[in-house]
Amino acid sequence: MNNQLCRGFISGVTGNTHGITTRSKNGIFKPKVLIATREPDSVEEALATAPWKTVMQEEYRALMNDQTWPLVPLPPGRQAIDCKWAFKMKENSNGTIQKYKFRLVAKGFHQAAGFDFNETFSPVIKPITVRVVLTIVV
Repeated sequence: MNNQLCRGFISGVTGNTHGITTRSKNGIFKPKVLIATREPDSVEEALATAPWKTVMQEEYRALMNDQTWPLVPLPPGRQAIDCKWAFKMKENSNGTIQKYKFRLVAKGFHQAAGFDFNETFSPVIKPITVRVVLTIVV
């Protein structure tokens, strides 16, 4: 009797008693990633891997073809603002890599107010404000 009770308890633990169909019951599993993937910390690290190197070369070629920025001489007594490459991997919902993304970011926090720039502003206005002002003027 005690042996039968023990077998019933163990079978209840190993099997499901609920009627929910899980992904594992249907044979749906996330892919096992054997190699840890992470974004590179430096340009040297990125250039050491083929996918990042290809994406960086394509992006640089596009920036040069579009003439994104002109090269101008630096005014005397000024320092150029440094820049940094920011790397990001875009993943699908199942964890596989969809796209390698990166951008060139200016290190604006090295600027000194009054020396590198005088003032900053953001010319943003709400459409309702424009309507109110035009209504008052007319």
